[in-house]
Amino acid sequence: MWLPMFPLESIFFPGETVHLHIFEDRYKELISDVKGGDRLFGTPVYISEKIEVGTEMKLEGIRKTYLDGKLDIVCSALRVFKINSFQNTVHLKKYAGGGVSFLAYHEDGSDADIIEVLQLVAKLYELMGTAVLVNDTGNLDLHLWVHKIGLSLAQEYLLLQMDYESERLRFLRAHLRNMIQVLVQVDRAKEMIGMNGHFKSFDPLDFKSFKF
Repeated sequence: MWLPMFPLESIFFPGETVHLHIFEDRYKELISDVKGGDRLFGTPVYISEKIEVGTEMKLEGIRKTYLDGKLDIVCSALRVFKINSFQNTVHLKKYAGGGVSFLAYHEDGSDADIIEVLQLVAKLYELMGTAVLVNDTGNLDLHLWVHKIGLSLAQEYLLLQMDYESERLRFLRAHLRNMIQVLVQVDRAKEMIGMNGHFKSFDPLDFKSFKF
């Protein structure tokens, strides 16, 4: 399949709703072209000075058009793809394009593993003192919180390419446990630091039966 391309240093997971501000002329042209057709384009991830994998996007609507032609748009992230060919400009257009093949995704995660990961997310947010969007239906709504659990761009990129849910769950479980451990240690350090400078009360020792 061929897609017009909008490379970004960002990662979008299937199911995610994405808000983009369009200001470059080439991408204004891209949006103008796709809105009159199937509304599909690709956002390949620019990482380590190359692009290899990205996400198929569907233009859902244009929220605002500015006087200078800039746009605020809303898109849905659909499928993950691998780039097979890429051209910086296509058919006299200013934007890039390329041929892609979509990565298969196997939902082989167990309910128990999914629930455990969601519980770890909830625990992480509890330690951070904030609310988290985790439902209790047993579904793994990855796109709701995956950008907010301390993953680096490289880690998100690795996660995006995993084609088995069970593999993603193992990766997320290990990361979340590590983050939770770090936060617990930070809380302990805060508690210890908070003790400094305060008067401490000690019980006197009874040395009557003590022998050296």
